[in-house]
Amino acid sequence: MKVVLLGTGGPRPDPRRCASATLVGIGDENLLFDAGRGVVNRIVQSGVRLDSINPVFVTHHHVDHIGDIYDVILATWMHGRTEALRIYGPSETRRIVETLLNEVYDKDWQWRSIGEPSFGGWKPVVTQDVSPGVVLDTGRWKVTADVVIHGNGLGFPKTFLDRWTCYGYRIEAAGKVLTISGDTVACDGIDRLAKDADVLVHCCYMGSAEADTEHFKRLLQYTMAGGDTVGKIAARARVKTLVLTHHRPRKDDSALQSLANEVARDFSGRILLAEDLMEIEV
Repeated sequence: MKVVLLGTGGPRPDPRRCASATLVGIGDENLLFDAGRGVVNRIVQSGVRLDSINPVFVTHHHVDHIGDIYDVILATWMHGRTEALRIYGPSETRRIVETLLNEVYDKDWQWRSIGEPSFGGWKPVVTQDVSPGVVLDTGRWKVTADVVIHGNGLGFPKTFLDRWTCYGYRIEAAGKVLTISGDTVACDGIDRLAKDADVLVHCCYMGSAEADTEHFKRLLQYTMAGGDTVGKIAARARVKTLVLTHHRPRKDDSALQSLANEVARDFSGRILLAEDLMEIEV
């Protein structure tokens, strides 16, 4: 497996980073995890053919993870995709995709399909809401989803939480294990997904020293793990390589290095600070 970090930022615009997206290459297959802002440009920059992207896995429905999912649908077709694009994610992923195709961008893809016949006619999109457990097992690779905790303690009403499901993913191929955390704090789900992983790509939004307001303190407690917990997660799971991603915009790299140093207090394995287009062999 080869990992290409297409987007290592978050919801706030950052000239250095696109929003969340990770490409996993297994042989001649390319799996995409999330489709945040700028993902299609980053795929092109990586040298991977757009028509080779299939399937797509969604962790959750924040805009920095699905904001460009229609761009992925359209661009893969315009650049030669001949099969149905398969998209998997938590509950309501299908509703979101079908709304984009049938109510938001219906004139866009129909115009291109009818008016630009060189594209060979519109190719379908098949979206599936999946439960925790094995999502796909092709015999060449297996993807497993588990529920992770992202903002559940922020006081949302039960009616919202009933619709709010966030996944992390575990990818197994050729005797190797890759884990993509999605957005999460420490929880049982990420412990199961990351167990004995060769590479763990984990959100790590900020270091403890940066949490200088009540908002940031609540963020580290309830929303996304930071420097005080990610190392513990990786050590507990006996991970070999830990990749810190989902960075906030920063003016310089000194805070990033402090973040890595804080994580290293708890985790003695290899630590990488994610950058857009970084490639990692698993």
